[in-house]
Amino acid sequence: MPWNDKSGGGGPWGGGGNQGPWGQGPRGPGGPQGSPPDLEDIIRRGQDRLRRALPGGGGGSPAVLGLIALALVVLWAFKAIYTVQPDEVAVELRFGKPKEELSQPGLHFHWWPIETVETAKISEQLVSIGSGGSSSSSAGLMLSGDQNIVNVQFSVAYQVSDPRSYLFDVSDPDGMLTQVAESAMREVVGRRPAQDIFRDDRQGIAASVREIVQNTLDGYKTGLQVNAISIEDAAPPREVADAFDEVQRAEQDEDKFVEQANQYSNQKLGQARGQAAQIREDAAAYKNRVVQEAEGEAQRFISVYNEYAKAPDVTRRRLYLETMEKILKDSNKVVVEQGNGQGVLPYLPLPALQPKALPAPAAPMGATTGGNQ
Repeated sequence: MPWNDKSGGGGPWGGGGNQGPWGQGPRGPGGPQGSPPDLEDIIRRGQDRLRRALPGGGGGSPAVLGLIALALVVLWAFKAIYTVQPDEVAVELRFGKPKEELSQPGLHFHWWPIETVETAKISEQLVSIGSGGSSSSSAGLMLSGDQNIVNVQFSVAYQVSDPRSYLFDVSDPDGMLTQVAESAMREVVGRRPAQDIFRDDRQGIAASVREIVQNTLDGYKTGLQVNAISIEDAAPPREVADAFDEVQRAEQDEDKFVEQANQYSNQKLGQARGQAAQIREDAAAYKNRVVQEAEGEAQRFISVYNEYAKAPDVTRRRLYLETMEKILKDSNKVVVEQGNGQGVLPYLPLPALQPKALPAPAAPMGATTGGNQ
């Protein structure tokens, strides 16, 4: 050891106890070691420093009091004058009770601290609910009416319609809106098949959800008005997305085949109807033609009979000549009356009067042909 402490000395200089090298112990802030600091001395020194810092050298001078009063007035004016933004309205409270009138956008004054002011934003706001929103990732998972799980992401457009109710009747109206909208969407989706939320009836679902949310908010007197519910996305969970896509493709193929079958059926049905209409038209035309011909023949017969009744011999002769004309006009014979054959050659080229026929096949060798005289 550097020194021997058996002699009772407390240090290398032979002092006892906690004495220092100069024969005395350390002193505290206000006196010797172990005594408490002098509080009055500390306060007195602080007052002296404050007097030296203030102008005039004293704490009660008129200039100092004026500065203090001016600072209080500025602070009071800063608290008493407030500004309402263009998209806000304000409600003043006197002793904590809200006034009836609303403060519109602009600069306003109130008697602070007797009166206070609360502001509410009245412009339209948008809150998103579902996996894409600010809520938890499981907020959009819902069970449909046909026992399918769908992930719905939707947004609510709303605004403050009653600022007093919005500010004082409900502690957290915005949070209540989110909870009510999510609950209403679960209720409506739970009563519908999944196909409705996917593509068939999104507008109907949004309208039902908006009605439920608005009625609930009105019941709680939140002072909020729901302008629109917009379903942004609806999809199956990621774990079953592939299987669901397969089901969707199968349903689309089914719809396509059914549509093709309907087109083929309509085509064949149209052709059959067209053919049936054509047959009916042809039958009606044939009927009209036959009836008209029969009526014409009947009228002709009646007219001929009337003429025959007037002159039977002449009519009989005329009918005979007309009938013979019809018969003999296509005949190949030439009739020459007796007594009128002067100048007629004995031989007439009668075959030349006949229509030309097709050339006959060549006759075999040695065959003879006969002529007509």
